[in-house]
Amino acid sequence: MTTALPPVWYVYLVRADNQALYCGISLDAQKRFAQHCAGKGARFFFTSPAQALVYVEVCTDKPTALRRELAIKRLPKQAKEQLLLAPSNQLLGEMSG
Repeated sequence: MTTALPPVWYVYLVRADNQALYCGISLDAQKRFAQHCAGKGARFFFTSPAQALVYVEVCTDKPTALRRELAIKRLPKQAKEQLLLAPSNQLLGEMSG
């Protein structure tokens, strides 16, 4: 009998039309981004629509993702912008290959 692996959680950043960065967590970052683009979910995007999914980081579980989300939200904007180029960004491999 096999034991099911716990689901992987993601911390993600979405760039809004006004260039602000929104941070959230999800089991499926691409699907959540699509929801943001459709105007569903976060009130953050009511005034400035979601434009691009710019950062995705893998977390082992939901508590870890929540802690990482809080840490990222506490960063100044310049540090969040630098995070987009960090090795932890899962999107970097997709963009180069």
